[in-house]
Amino acid sequence: MRSPARVLSDWFVKRLTRPRRRYHRFIDNSPEKLKATIAPGDVLLVEGDQRISQAIKYLTMSSWSHSAMFIGDALLHRDAATRTEIQRRFGREARFLIVEALVDKGVVVSPLVKYADLNVRICRPMGLKPEDLPIVLDHVIARIGWKYDRRNFFDLTRYFLPFSMIPPDLREDALHFGSGVATETICSSMLAEAFAKVRFPILPVSVRRKPQTTRERLRQQLLGRPTRRAYSGLLRARHPTLCVPRDFDLSPYFEIVKFNTREIADFDYKRLEWEEVK
Repeated sequence: MRSPARVLSDWFVKRLTRPRRRYHRFIDNSPEKLKATIAPGDVLLVEGDQRISQAIKYLTMSSWSHSAMFIGDALLHRDAATRTEIQRRFGREARFLIVEALVDKGVVVSPLVKYADLNVRICRPMGLKPEDLPIVLDHVIARIGWKYDRRNFFDLTRYFLPFSMIPPDLREDALHFGSGVATETICSSMLAEAFAKVRFPILPVSVRRKPQTTRERLRQQLLGRPTRRAYSGLLRARHPTLCVPRDFDLSPYFEIVKFNTREIADFDYKRLEWEEVK
């Protein structure tokens, strides 16, 4: 029997996951070109059409509300039972699958074409070593069946609210990172954990050092105030539960891969036909 808190939570999630009345798709996606362009290990960013999508976009100040990882046909290379089940469920789409964490369903496998009618973006980890790719894919595949960490969603809400009383520098340490349950996660956190397995950066923090040379210390004494700390050459990873979809878009370590611009061979903007405004 579900507790009152669980009943209220389920009701709230049901309300949040309802489709919005209006959705603006900026360009028609070609499923064939999407399949031909995306590669295993790529992150698919989605501008969702649900109410919760609008909330996430507002909180993260971004166009992207959801993220998933493309695993391709990785599940077809597992045991016979898994291969049979995947082929039965997805048929021809079994070679083009993504792993995602949904608020109402948890971590699931979905066909790539599921989001073909929404605004999407492909983010490709630049220079990801071939030997590290299976580690990243195995991590997200192992999470299939996990529940969505609703506690982390509310934590992120507190983290991004502009009127938070917690100083920005202390905000990350002050947060409770999700529910703490080992079998719960959210979409972007799951992907951040996967890349952290091989120490692939997303948006790491540059570590600054205190003045060390005599010249630096003398300048600090003369100015009477601390000088700007120099970059130490070290990076510090942010906690995976603070990762949001926009981080993959902003990251300098992920390449933005376009696929719709290839609809015109040898693209020439002079050949485009424009409607004349009267």
